[in-house]
Amino acid sequence: MNEISSPPETSAPRRLPLLVFAWLWVAAPFAYGLDRLIVNLLKLFQ
Repeated sequence: MNEISSPPETSAPRRLPLLVFAWLWVAAPFAYGLDRLIVNLLKLFQ
């Protein structure tokens, strides 16, 4: 009687570029900050 409708399969590939962009938007500054943190920690303990 009551069936849960799933989203159409064609909507997934359309969102892929947005997902990649969003992950890069977050991951790139995080990776840079982590790099700077490691560099500064190495300077601190040398």
